[in-house]
Amino acid sequence: METAEVFCPAKVNLMLAVTGERPDGYRDLISLVAPLEFGDRLALRRVSKAGVSLKSSGNPVPSGEGNLAVRAATAFLERHPADGGLELELRKSIPLGAGLGGGSSDAAGVLLGLNKLLGFPAGTQELHDLALGIGSDCPLFLHRGPVILRGRGETIEPLTPAEAAGLRRRRLLLFKPFFGVPTAWAYREIARAGAYSSSDAIEARLGAWRRGEEPLESIMTNDFESVVGTKYPAVALVLAALRKEIGLSALLSGSGSAAFALLPEAAPTAEIDSLIRDAYGPHVFLEQTRIGGSHAEIRG
Repeated sequence: METAEVFCPAKVNLMLAVTGERPDGYRDLISLVAPLEFGDRLALRRVSKAGVSLKSSGNPVPSGEGNLAVRAATAFLERHPADGGLELELRKSIPLGAGLGGGSSDAAGVLLGLNKLLGFPAGTQELHDLALGIGSDCPLFLHRGPVILRGRGETIEPLTPAEAAGLRRRRLLLFKPFFGVPTAWAYREIARAGAYSSSDAIEARLGAWRRGEEPLESIMTNDFESVVGTKYPAVALVLAALRKEIGLSALLSGSGSAAFALLPEAAPTAEIDSLIRDAYGPHVFLEQTRIGGSHAEIRG
C-alpha cells in the first residue's frame, strides 16, 4: 500500500475535572470525551525521498517538528523504519488553540494511517505509548467512540455500547472567538488558584449518569471555565447568555477558547448564531455537527 486517507475528528469534553497535581508535573483529570463528525482530513503517501514532509490547506498549522502530525510520523518511523519517506497532506478544518484536540487528532491519525501503510507493525499498546509520547490528549483518538479519561489521559475507558449509543448523533454547535487560550497557561492558572475538583465527587456524578440516574446535562462541567472566564470575560458572558436566555446546555470544551452547546432538533439556530456573533464579532468560528465515531474511516 502506498497511500492512506484518515478522518481526524475534533472532540468535545462533556465533562472535564482537574483533580490534582502529579509528581511528574502533569495534572490528574477525569473527563468524558466524545469525538465529533466534524474534523480534519489527512492523506499519507509513501514517497522515494527520505524524511517527512507536510502540505496543508485550510486553517494554518505549525510547521516542522512543531506540528504534532510530523512529530508522530517521525516517532513511528524511528521504531519502524521504511524505505523512502512520507508525505502528509492535511486539510485543516479544526481551528487552533480551541481545546478541540485538532493537533492530537491529526497525530493519532498519522499513527493509525502509517501503521496501515506499513502492514500493521505496531500493536495496540505500542500505538498507545507512541500517542502518549506526543501529548496527553493523543491516545483517546486511537479509539472509535466516546471514552472516559483518567490520570493525565493515559488511562482510557471506552463507554459501553449502550452508553455510547446514548451520546452518538447528539446535535451540537461548536463556536470559538478569534482568540485562543494557551493550554499551558490554563493549567497553570488552575494550579495557582488551587481550583481542583474532588475525584470522589466527580466519579459519583459520572457513575449516576452511567447508571441512567442523571441526564447528560446534569454532569456537564468544566473546571477551566472559572479561570478562562476571569481572563476572557466574553467567553463566560456568551455561555451564561446561552444558558439563561435560550435555555441551552453550553460548556467550554477542553481548556478553551472553543465551546459548544447541545442543540435540540428544533433549536432556534438563527437566534443562537446571532447571539454568538454579536458577542464575538464577524470572525467567530461556528460549526453545527454531531457526536460521532472516531478513526473508523481509514481508506487506502
